[in-house]
Amino acid sequence: MVGALLVEPEDKSCACGVIFFNNVGCLGMCGHGSIGLAITLARLGRIQPGEHRIETPVGVVTATLHPNGGVSVVNVPSWRAKKDVTVDVPGIGKVTGDVAWGGNWFYLVEQHGNDLSLANVDTLTEYCWRVRQAVNAQGFPDVDHVELFGPPTAPGAHSRNFVQCPGKAYDRSPCGTGTSAKLACLAADGKLAEGDTWVQESLIGSTFTGQYRWLDRAAGKVSPIITGSAFVNSEATLLLDDRDPFCWGIRR
Repeated sequence: MVGALLVEPEDKSCACGVIFFNNVGCLGMCGHGSIGLAITLARLGRIQPGEHRIETPVGVVTATLHPNGGVSVVNVPSWRAKKDVTVDVPGIGKVTGDVAWGGNWFYLVEQHGNDLSLANVDTLTEYCWRVRQAVNAQGFPDVDHVELFGPPTAPGAHSRNFVQCPGKAYDRSPCGTGTSAKLACLAADGKLAEGDTWVQESLIGSTFTGQYRWLDRAAGKVSPIITGSAFVNSEATLLLDDRDPFCWGIRR
């Protein structure tokens, strides 16, 4: 689960500023969080269907709220930093993947030998956690997401993924920033043409539709567009009592 703290934007052309956070701290960007944010702003009456700029810690993204309730997010520029990075993972052996930026830093792995299913979550969690520690220790300390790919199960999908987030939890969505990183790798390898569609399936069967536009072919930078859905399912009122010693949380 990812939270979105609304703040006043420094760029006044933006509908709002947002700081995304999870169970261990702040995130640079969150694709599904941006989709959910657009749906929430619409419910609050702050935006109407159309294009809206949103300021995030890593840059401005554009969210288009469609009349049918779907949302397309033009993410920050994304690229592959290094292809075929092999690390030696204790208890597992050698693992090879790509390091890419999609608003967060990812290590993307195709060949891992794991079953990407809900029944296998514990094994996948431990596998990705060990891989991340090895990637961090062996040259890429900024990587905080690990993304595994496998055959899809949803009709029309091109791939199924398991994404481990920084706090060791897995993403229930297909991961917007992870899909952006994937699009950057596909573009760099010439496996997906500009404007063509890539349907990414999550571990629970939900899907995002991704496309990209080239920003700088020489540098391998693309502008990803992620389309998906989100739904408001609750409203809450927080009661803050200054007499409560833990009113503002538990300090570590």
